[in-house]
Amino acid sequence: MKLPKILPSSRLAFWYLLAMIAMVAAPVAITLCTVKLVAFRPLAEIIAQNPSPHGYTTSLLIFVVPIVLIAFWFLPNDRVRISRRAFWWTIGILFPLGVLLDFFFARYFFCFPNRNAVLGILAPASGKPVPVEEYLFYLTGFLAVLLFYIWLDGYWLHAYSVPEQDLRRTTFRRLLGFHLDSLILAIIFLGTAIVYKDFAPTRTPGFPGYLTFLVLGSLLPSVALFPKAKNVINWRALSLTLFIVVLASLQWEATLAVPYGWWNYQRTAMVGIYIRAWDNLPVEAVFVWIAVTYMTVIVYEVVRCWQASGKSARHAFLGAGGPVEVATHRK
Repeated sequence: MKLPKILPSSRLAFWYLLAMIAMVAAPVAITLCTVKLVAFRPLAEIIAQNPSPHGYTTSLLIFVVPIVLIAFWFLPNDRVRISRRAFWWTIGILFPLGVLLDFFFARYFFCFPNRNAVLGILAPASGKPVPVEEYLFYLTGFLAVLLFYIWLDGYWLHAYSVPEQDLRRTTFRRLLGFHLDSLILAIIFLGTAIVYKDFAPTRTPGFPGYLTFLVLGSLLPSVALFPKAKNVINWRALSLTLFIVVLASLQWEATLAVPYGWWNYQRTAMVGIYIRAWDNLPVEAVFVWIAVTYMTVIVYEVVRCWQASGKSARHAFLGAGGPVEVATHRK
């Protein structure tokens, strides 16, 4: 396996830095330029004046531009080798969760009051169609999160990466395990949310379904996969990916999406904790990309172990005929 270059060549370093800045700044600037009115009046009045034409559609560049630059410039230029099968297996596993969320639960969790912020192409969903941008949002979101992690793991924080053929990846009895702490944390989250919703000052009828979906979608995989994943995850790369993604998503939602009605949340399905300074953004909006990033990295690293081992899926995950795992191996 080729090691990544320590630094880009001196000829490219200047343009490399500019590209990194542009990767974040350009799509944000383009999206902000769609805003025509300041959002300080009632939402219905703002929406009636079409304050951000195709704003939601344009804002997807916040994911698309990093995807293109990382996949087609940074990774090849930095000689970062991607486990392509593990990459596409991960997207193939996780993107359907986003589809599931929108198809079955969008009518219970979300609303899309500003129809002028999207193309107007409706995608099928249970009960009521959703803007096609919703499905693109989850697809590009998962792609961006995974590519950020791969880039950080393979280049910027490569010193803390576990190599492809390291015994911690290839020598194991089975990939599925049981992590009690993840289960306990899930129970605490759900129990607290259910109790709080009944006694919250902003109490609304209903069940905290959105947080339940997020907890089950992130911590249940962690219950089964964390015992193996913890030894091969580049935790520094995960931490920085988490910081970048959560910061971008909060600015996106609090500054643009909720104030201009690109999407909003059904209060009956929320816990009842709202951030006033961010246009009453529900706390679930803070948790969603934490859950997405954590789940994406865990799934990717476990799938990498499966691919690196050369075993069939049944043998790798269930342990049939596999060698005994060397849990204490050190380089």
